[in-house]
Amino acid sequence: MRWITSRFDIDLGQPQVMGIVNVTPDSFSDGGRYLGTRAALRHAEQLLAQGAHLLDIGGESTRPGSVALPLEQEMARVLPVLREAVKLGVPISVDTYKPELMRAALDLGVDIVNDIWALRQGDALALLALQPRCGVCLMHMHRDPQTMQVAPMAGDVLPSVCDFLRQRAAALLALGVARERVVLDPGIGFGKTLAQNFSLLARQHELLALGYPLLVGWSRKSSLGQVCAREQPGERVAASVAAAVLALERGARVLRVHDVRETVDALLVWQASRCA
Repeated sequence: MRWITSRFDIDLGQPQVMGIVNVTPDSFSDGGRYLGTRAALRHAEQLLAQGAHLLDIGGESTRPGSVALPLEQEMARVLPVLREAVKLGVPISVDTYKPELMRAALDLGVDIVNDIWALRQGDALALLALQPRCGVCLMHMHRDPQTMQVAPMAGDVLPSVCDFLRQRAAALLALGVARERVVLDPGIGFGKTLAQNFSLLARQHELLALGYPLLVGWSRKSSLGQVCAREQPGERVAASVAAAVLALERGARVLRVHDVRETVDALLVWQASRCA
């Protein structure tokens, strides 16, 4: 199993740890800590030293209730970081839903587009289809960041999430995009309740039945905080690692995390148990 990206064919036979680099003042977990090109690049290098296999770089917070960021401001935050990050020798993902930023990032050599809107904004779908390579992650989100937790989904979410992801992937394939370029993300926390988020983990095999590799992002999410009574995101490291290992055990191939060192250690223990 592989993930074809702009510059790299990523071997998904081995689990991949995707380190998060938030170039934002207001992300729910680490807002403001890495705002600015120099701080973001230092953090990127630190995550790689801790064992990250690839990096996901974004400039707009999508926490519940967050306000959409103007394109010019997002590009000013992210492009200088991406310009240097592509020199680090690992796959680089841009976390954005704006086609203009996608295009500029791909022109810099960025490898992956990670889109919470699953290419539903502007001409994003056509833009990705025109790329001869470049990986893409399609995520499920209910409503939008401003309203997704005000009126979350109701009932059993698995059928809706599966249908949505199936349709978005099919739209790409219909335009000639190779299946090996696509991974799917169920969107933990994006318009789902506590019980619904954990149902996505418990029934992850239903997502895998769609036939695409799965990327999951449990890192420091509020659902973990609710279960463990940990109000601050930074207090949820152990819970995040536990959720990542459970997702891995259930077939996820890419783990999107803030706490790279701890996740990599857990992954090594998991791998050792399989080789014993």
